[in-house]
Amino acid sequence: MNITLRQLSYFKALAKHAHFGRAAEAVHVSQPALSVQIRELETTLGAALVERGPRRVVLTAFGRTVLAQTDKVLAEMQVMQDMARWKGGLAGDLRLGLIPTVAPYLLPGALAAIRARDIGLNVQVEEAKTARLLDDLFAGRLDAAVIALPADAPGLVELPLFEDRFLLAGSPARLQAMDPAARNLTPEDLGRTPLMLLEDGHCLTDQALAVCGRGREHALINMGASSLATLSRLVAAGFGLTLMPELAAGVEGQGLAMHRFATPEPSRTIGLVRRASSPDDGWFHTLGTLLAETGAEITRAVRAQPA
Repeated sequence: MNITLRQLSYFKALAKHAHFGRAAEAVHVSQPALSVQIRELETTLGAALVERGPRRVVLTAFGRTVLAQTDKVLAEMQVMQDMARWKGGLAGDLRLGLIPTVAPYLLPGALAAIRARDIGLNVQVEEAKTARLLDDLFAGRLDAAVIALPADAPGLVELPLFEDRFLLAGSPARLQAMDPAARNLTPEDLGRTPLMLLEDGHCLTDQALAVCGRGREHALINMGASSLATLSRLVAAGFGLTLMPELAAGVEGQGLAMHRFATPEPSRTIGLVRRASSPDDGWFHTLGTLLAETGAEITRAVRAQPA
């Protein structure tokens, strides 16, 4: 019996996409080439893996059993590849994912720190929402990801990096009208205030709704902006208030007035995650230390400013 890893990879792609053309595109081969490999795998195993239809394919009962074993085999191969890549510590290629409310603000300083320490590391960056990053992490397309903790996903190792507190941000006129300095302001006090947040899918939106005690259906919630840059410009123009992370305040605070909430200040915990199955001879904590130092430096500078 001669089953190849290529055949298993093609079969997994076919199971995921349920279509020969889309599966072939996903693994960057022609459809006939993928079809030949699947046929050869079926011949070797002595049974059909999929039911071929005009528009989609469906796994047979045997195919579902083979898929479960395929996932195990490919996962073990990923572990072996990771062991080879990280045997020298933090060096080589690092595939790092970051959420959009962290990436533009943390990356410049973090990459500068990596260069300053002369670490032989080639960083490949993916910026995406948390759900996409976790999918790519579990699939082996990423080595680690920077997200807001907790991840609420089994099979991950989480490393807290730094606390990122939320500031109340708005146009100077709107914030002055609220007179937050004269009040011991808490997020719950914003119940009758128009609040602008990022579009659904951003973990920052979920966190902001939670700390303000509001639901998505609240009449004074507007979730339309796709980035903090867009959101900050809308808020600066007077279209409501928002919660601004300290991490982004230095970049996105132009034209905005910002005020701190009463203690305990609402915040999120930024952390680094990896697969629990991924070998670690120290690269994970070394990377975490670099990111933590960079994030702490940014937030410390914001806290030193009057708000």
